[in-house]
Amino acid sequence: MFERAHKQLLTDRLENEERKFIQIIYGPRQVGKTTLVSQYIKQTRIPVHYVSADAVLSPQGIWISQQWEAARFLLSGSGNKETILIIDEIQKIDNWSETVKKEWDEDTLNEIHLKVVLLGSSRLLLQKGLTESLAGRYESIYMGHWTYPEIEEAFGLTPDQYVWFGGYPGPVGLIDQEERWKSYILDSLIEPGISKDILMLTRVDKPALLKRLFELGCSYSGQILSFNKIIGQLADAGNTTTLAHYLHLLDTSGMLKGIEKFSPGMVRQRSSSPKFQVHNTALITAQQHRSFSKIRSQPERWGRWIKAAIGAHILNRSLEGGFRLYYWRHRNDEVDFVIKSQDRTIAIEVKSGHSEKARGMAAFQQQHDPYKMLMVGTKGIPWQEFLKVAPMELFKS
Repeated sequence: MFERAHKQLLTDRLENEERKFIQIIYGPRQVGKTTLVSQYIKQTRIPVHYVSADAVLSPQGIWISQQWEAARFLLSGSGNKETILIIDEIQKIDNWSETVKKEWDEDTLNEIHLKVVLLGSSRLLLQKGLTESLAGRYESIYMGHWTYPEIEEAFGLTPDQYVWFGGYPGPVGLIDQEERWKSYILDSLIEPGISKDILMLTRVDKPALLKRLFELGCSYSGQILSFNKIIGQLADAGNTTTLAHYLHLLDTSGMLKGIEKFSPGMVRQRSSSPKFQVHNTALITAQQHRSFSKIRSQPERWGRWIKAAIGAHILNRSLEGGFRLYYWRHRNDEVDFVIKSQDRTIAIEVKSGHSEKARGMAAFQQQHDPYKMLMVGTKGIPWQEFLKVAPMELFKS
């Protein structure tokens, strides 16, 4: 059975350390968070009380307290020195962080050695709760979309298949039935990702607008659009503040991000036009009526998917910490991606066609003197190889 590296990190924290912090595991829908803890439960000798808030009828904090008491009872009757409480989809419980803080502090005061793991798929709601109530009481493990090396090792997909079908492990068995695969992505990932991870948990005054923004962002992934142009593409678009907020919600759910423009001035940066970037190319493909073989035979269209896959690869690794992701444009010059860690900046241009020129690289080098300038694709690093690179390592060599 394939196991992601996160399992060893979780094991080390739970079994090789004393009770110190609540462990928070978070990431997009269906990347393997529940599978991770299931694999851990099967191999650990420590008693575990596992519950999920996904189907709780009354999402009140008292439910958490009840599960906490059940775990304490398991600890007292097991004869072990410690027990583990795992709560899945924790963000679906109202005021979850306040209840967790109360129970954790009570155990700390009474020297009860209950270790706690919380799982969630809404980065926004988790971070809000962690900041407001659990400061100093937790460590986090971010589980992002699967990388190409992980998909290749687990399922044997080729780079081309990864670019088209993306990094969701669940529907890999359906890729030979492409229409069925697309239906799975639409019905089991996109729809619940918006309706359950955003609309049910966050106030959204215009749900239809948010869904249309997501569809527009997918169709324009890799392109820069001003918010005024976005408004022009959408009916009943509201204002730029609303759109920026909705784009942020889609980003925190691991679906679609608006990359900011690179600029030494943060005010200019934050007011810049966003560059749409999907977190997973499956989100584009599922809404595409043409087939894998058809798009693959059209170099210009196929190049769009390659660039989206490279962008998703960089974006997801940036969420693990260590560097920030931007794009750059000045007049007619543009660089696809700019990554920055501390005082080092790297410019990355993706070119899949022999006729494409990278005029923006020279302009960027002249203005910003980057640590590195990388060409991915034609006349540069093969894009297949770049998908195997951990971007943070680029700052070290």
